Amino acid sequence: MSHEYTAPAPDLTASEVPEPAAVTIVVPTYNESANVRELLHQITESVPGRLPCEVVFVDDSTDDTPQVIRDAAKDCPFPVTVLHRDEPVGGLGGAVVEGMKAAGSDWIVVMDGDCQHPPSLVPELVATGQRANAGLVVASRYIKGGSRAGLAGSYRVAVSRGATWLTKSLFPRRLHGISDPMSGFFAIRRSDITAEVLQPLGYKILLELAVRSRPRAVTEVPFVFQERFAGESKSTAEEGRRFLRHLAGLRTATPLARMVVFGLIGLTGFVPNLAALWALTHAGLHYLPAEIVANQFGVAWNFLLIEKVLFRDRRRHRHWADRTVRFALLANADLVLRIPLIALLVTYGGLTAVPATALALVITFVLRFVGTEALVYLPRRSRTS
Repeated sequence: MSHEYTAPAPDLTASEVPEPAAVTIVVPTYNESANVRELLHQITESVPGRLPCEVVFVDDSTDDTPQVIRDAAKDCPFPVTVLHRDEPVGGLGGAVVEGMKAAGSDWIVVMDGDCQHPPSLVPELVATGQRANAGLVVASRYIKGGSRAGLAGSYRVAVSRGATWLTKSLFPRRLHGISDPMSGFFAIRRSDITAEVLQPLGYKILLELAVRSRPRAVTEVPFVFQERFAGESKSTAEEGRRFLRHLAGLRTATPLARMVVFGLIGLTGFVPNLAALWALTHAGLHYLPAEIVANQFGVAWNFLLIEKVLFRDRRRHRHWADRTVRFALLANADLVLRIPLIALLVTYGGLTAVPATALALVITFVLRFVGTEALVYLPRRSRTS
């Protein structure tokens, strides 16, 4: 649920009526009351004189930030809207998507509320996009003329560089031409946004846009990352974990990628399986029942990883007990199916035992992946009257 407030337009004569906004500046905020007056002042000083604008704050704050924005907006020569969200779904990225939906301009510029992104660059971002006929213009710290000088401390610099390297390694094609995929400062054409495919999680919305809704053409403008005007950084260990989960979700968005990850998780399941088998046989249990019991340790391990890594966002479709039972049945059916399949391949397929076993493993693996996705994690079909 969100609450909307738009500051009333200032009193103007007929000759002073502003043009429709050429750019909507979307600013997600969380407890930035000490920064918003300065930010609106900087926008007033550098943007309206070069192109008409409006500002949309999407606020998830627990302090008085919304009221501070409303008070400061009275002195602004452009419309200022505050959308306060009671439930911050999707974190900062979700806030940006809400702001994009509320935008009334062809161009949308996304920037932080802590004054580390210079508003003076907003007209240049839009002008560069117009000249290059681009759909996305990224303000980059990593091209000639750019700098990350405002990052506080060597630790944050190392984290930023490491995250940039990781994302570009995971998505070399999608992020081609984007030197700074972790930037939170960019301009995008409203027509290039496919809002329905976006699934934001955390604060790296540019990465989400570039991977899920790649604009037609991308260009970059250098910028110098400023020091925070007031307050403290919202970057925490929890945000780091959310970022890694977001990366995993983006990387496994295609069926082929999910199948690869499913197989890698399955390989790790051999470790608890073999450890349990060794322990049970050394305790005197016959190897056949020991293998049946040990297999359950591998199944449990695989299920936990699949829940946490591969299908985290789909867990809501079924109760955890329902998912557990279905997954266990599918995983153990693999044992029942594999032996008869090997016999068929040897008897009627003319294969020897080793290639027959290898082929049976591949077949049952594919069936297990398809069955897991379709029977455990896909949403139930809604009943229609």
